[in-house]
Amino acid sequence: MGKLSTHVLDITQGKPGVGVSIELYRVTANGKILLKNAVTNSDGRCDAPLLQNDDLLVGQYELIFAAGDYFAGQGVNVPAPRFVDKVTLAFGIADSSQNYHVPLVVSPWSYSTYRGS
Repeated sequence: MGKLSTHVLDITQGKPGVGVSIELYRVTANGKILLKNAVTNSDGRCDAPLLQNDDLLVGQYELIFAAGDYFAGQGVNVPAPRFVDKVTLAFGIADSSQNYHVPLVVSPWSYSTYRGS
């Protein structure tokens, strides 16, 4: 069975994003269901997979990263309102037997992601 994982890389400092709050939602026809709250560790990763085995289902998901709060906690001076604040990554799981790694590469001015394994 597969698993879902993530990590955060702060490209303004070239280091892991430590202490970033993350929410994971499953998106259904009836709305979003909060599945998990997590905070990144000293390596910018979660201590365990966000989903794995029978909990990883085919479907649509959203990861929401509190990037603006992270940068504020780092003492980064950004104007209000923040340009990058809560980063929402909407993605699909097509094969629950595979591993899906959905990282966030972020600065106060931009972000990107990719599908890793």
